[in-house]
Amino acid sequence: MSLLKVFLLSTIVLVSSTFAESFMLDKAHTNVGFKAKHLLVSSVNGNFDMFDGSIEFDYMKKQLKALKGTINVASIDTDNEKRDKHLKSPDFFDAKKFPKMTFVSTKVDGNHLWGDLTIKGITKNIKLEIDDVGTIIGPKSNKRIGFVLEGKINRLDYGLNWNKLLETGGAIVSNEIKLIIELEGIEKKKM
Repeated sequence: MSLLKVFLLSTIVLVSSTFAESFMLDKAHTNVGFKAKHLLVSSVNGNFDMFDGSIEFDYMKKQLKALKGTINVASIDTDNEKRDKHLKSPDFFDAKKFPKMTFVSTKVDGNHLWGDLTIKGITKNIKLEIDDVGTIIGPKSNKRIGFVLEGKINRLDYGLNWNKLLETGGAIVSNEIKLIIELEGIEKKKM
């Protein structure tokens, strides 16, 4: 009887993993962005121009199964060269010493994705909301997927500690950073 249970369980695991397909990021249609408050009154938007990643996705159910990504820290872009240089410095990301950030998903539950985010060698498990999931067959008859991930982190948790206090109270840069990641994936063709 226990042999039958093992067989049935392994069959269920095999069948359920069969529906997850591998996708690569379409870098031309993906944006890895963030937003931080400046002087408590306005937001500074930025993004990273160089990244790579892979996605496991159940195309039929429109469900994300797993996500893995790497970001080149030196590719940060906030439309201000002086600010970008400061963000790459040891005051913030220390891009020479820590050139990459990574994200590896650990759990997907409905519209939420948890994963280990590593910045400056510090890893924390974070939660992201999955939104706006879409699927389509592209112009070259390949499957495409798209979705948005949003969440928040505290930059101090990752050693991004630089700040200046204002005379009126508050700080120049908020501790809370909003993450806005718009992903598009293209099915990896099996060889």
